[in-house]
Amino acid sequence: MLSRITQPSDLRDLSISDLTLLAEEIRQRIIQALSVNGGHLTSNLGIVELTIALHRVFDSPNDQFIFDVSHQCYPHKLLTGRAPLFSKIRQYKGLCGFSHPKESPHDHFYSGHAGTALSLALGSAKSRDLNHDSQHIIPILGDASLTCGLTLEALNNVPKNLPRFIAVLNDNARSISENVGNIKNILSRLLNNPTSNRIYREIEEFLTKIPACGPALEKIGRKMTESMKNLVSPAPFFEEFGLSYVGPIDGHDLPKLIATLEALKNCERPVLLHVMTVKGKGMPIAIANPTSYHGARPFDLCSGKFLPSPTHQTTFPKIFGRHILSMAEQDDDIVVITPAMAAGSCLDDFTLRYPDRCIDVGIAEGHAVTFAGGMASRKNKKIVACIYATFIQRALDNIFHDVCMQELPVVFALDRAFISGPDGSTHHGIYDIAFLNAMPHMIIAQPRSGHVLKELLNSAFSWNKPSAIRYPNLETDEPDLPLQLREPGQGEVLIEGRTVLLIGLGHHCSTALRVRELLLLAGIEATVVDPVFIKPLDFALFNQLLSSHSLAVTIEEHAVNAGFGMIFNSFVMQNGWKEVEVLNFGVPDVFVQFGSHTELMKEIGLDAESIASRILQDFPHEKNLAEHLVVRG
Repeated sequence: MLSRITQPSDLRDLSISDLTLLAEEIRQRIIQALSVNGGHLTSNLGIVELTIALHRVFDSPNDQFIFDVSHQCYPHKLLTGRAPLFSKIRQYKGLCGFSHPKESPHDHFYSGHAGTALSLALGSAKSRDLNHDSQHIIPILGDASLTCGLTLEALNNVPKNLPRFIAVLNDNARSISENVGNIKNILSRLLNNPTSNRIYREIEEFLTKIPACGPALEKIGRKMTESMKNLVSPAPFFEEFGLSYVGPIDGHDLPKLIATLEALKNCERPVLLHVMTVKGKGMPIAIANPTSYHGARPFDLCSGKFLPSPTHQTTFPKIFGRHILSMAEQDDDIVVITPAMAAGSCLDDFTLRYPDRCIDVGIAEGHAVTFAGGMASRKNKKIVACIYATFIQRALDNIFHDVCMQELPVVFALDRAFISGPDGSTHHGIYDIAFLNAMPHMIIAQPRSGHVLKELLNSAFSWNKPSAIRYPNLETDEPDLPLQLREPGQGEVLIEGRTVLLIGLGHHCSTALRVRELLLLAGIEATVVDPVFIKPLDFALFNQLLSSHSLAVTIEEHAVNAGFGMIFNSFVMQNGWKEVEVLNFGVPDVFVQFGSHTELMKEIGLDAESIASRILQDFPHEKNLAEHLVVRG
C-alpha cells in the first residue's frame, strides 16, 4: 500500500479496508527504521490513523498541518512523498526527525519545542483571512502541550468566529513520562470519573422502574444525563476559550475519524477535536514501556528489546542522576525541579526515592525557573533546576528577573549542552553561554569528566550564587578519586608545553589533548588547559600563561559568536596582550543540521584533525603535520 502513495491525494482512491492495511504497513515501516536508527517511536505509532484521516480529508500542503513539537510526524513524512528516504530518518544528510520546511512543502514550520503549534496556527489563520484565502488550518496538539504557558496564552486569543480552523488534541495521557498537573485532570474527567458514571446509571435505572411513565421519563433522564456530563467533561474548559468542543473519539477508528473530520471541515467557528490514542500502538513492549520507548535507541526487531550499548562507559547525565541522588541521601534540604525531563535527565531513581523532593512541573520551563526561585528564597532549601540547555533559552527572562536579580542560589544543571546529534537544529544546546554570561551574579562552569561534574555539584551550594553547570549527553570517564571542592574562577593546567595554548571547554579537553598529540608530530609542544569556569574566568592563570605563549586556541561546542571564545577574546584585549594571536573554534553562525556527533564535529571543523591543520595554517613555517595528515587521508 505505501508504495502506491506518492502524494496525500492518493489516499482518496483507497477503501477503508485498504487504509487499515496502510496503517499497519506504516507502523511496520516505522518500527523497522527505528530499530536501526532509533528515534521517537511511541508517539509516531500512536498517531498513524489520525494522520491518515487528516490527509484523506484535507488537501496538504494547501491546507496546513502544524504539528506541536513535531516528533510525531513520521507517518506524515511517509504519506508526503518521503517514504523512499525513510530508512535514513535522523541520519546524516537524510530525513529530519522533526518537521523541516526545506525538506518538504508539507512541513510549514521548524518545530522541536512544545507549545508552539496553536500560536503559529492562529497567526497563519489571521494572515489567511486578511488575504481572503480559504485554506484549512489544523494544529495538532499533544495533551502535554496544554501544560505550556504559550498554549494557554494562545487559547486566550482564539477568535470566536474563526472559520476552517480545527485544533486536534491528540490525547494519550503522556508527554515523555506520565503527564503531571491539573490540566490532565480536566481531560480525564469524562472518561475516568466513576462517581459521575455511577450517578448516570442509577438515574437511568430509577426512571425506568417507575410504572407507566418509565419510558417517557427515561427520555427526559437521558437529557438530564447529558447535562450532568457537562459538569465533568472537558467541553466547558475549551468552550470558554471560544472553541467548539467535539469528542473524545477513538483515534484509531478510521471510519469515525474520517466522518468526523468531514463533518467539521467547513465549520465557521473554531473547533477542538479531542482524540484518544494509545502511545506505542502496534508494539506491545512499547505500549507497556511508553517512557523508555518514547525516544528509543536501536532495538531487536523480533523481541523489541534494546540492543546493548557498544561500550560500557557511563554518560554525564547518568553520573548526574546517581550523584545528585547520593547527595540527597546525605542532605534532606536538596530539592530537584524538572520541566518534564525526569527520564532524560536520569532522575527516575530520585523520583522513586524522594517523590516530594523531585518536582516535575510539566513542560513549563519558565515556571520551573521562577518556581525554583520561589523555593530558593526561603534560604533553607538547596534547589537544583535540571533543564536541557536547548530548553533553558525558553526561560531567559525568568532567570534574569526571578533568580539572578533576586540573587537566589539556584543551581541550574544544564543537560544536553552540546550538538544534539540526530535531533538536529531545534535541539542543539549551544546558545546558553551567550545569555547566561550577561546575567549579573551568575556562575557558569563546565566539567571535562564525570569526576569533575561530581566535584562541581558538591561545591555549587557553597558558592551561594545563581550557578549553571553545563554538560553533554556523551560518554565520559569517572575515575575513583577523592572529590575536592572547586572554587569559582579556578582553571586547571592538564599538561604543560610552550608556544601554543590549547583551551578546551568541558568535554573538548579531550579534543585539545588529541590536537596536542598531532601538533607534537610537527614539533609543537602545546599546553592544554581546562578553564572549568566560564564565568568567572581564571584571570591569574591566563595572565600567567599568555606571558609564555604566542598563540591561544579556544575549543568549545557552543556558538562561536557568543561563547567562551568571545569571553576569552575580551579578556585578552582588556589585559593588553597585543602580541598574542587567538584562534576560536566553535559552532559557526549557521543552524547545524542532524547526524551523528562525530559526523557533525567533522562538518563544522571541531574534530582534532581539522583544528590541528588550521593551527598549522597560522604557522606556515611548520609543514610536517599538514603533510602527515594528508598522507593519513
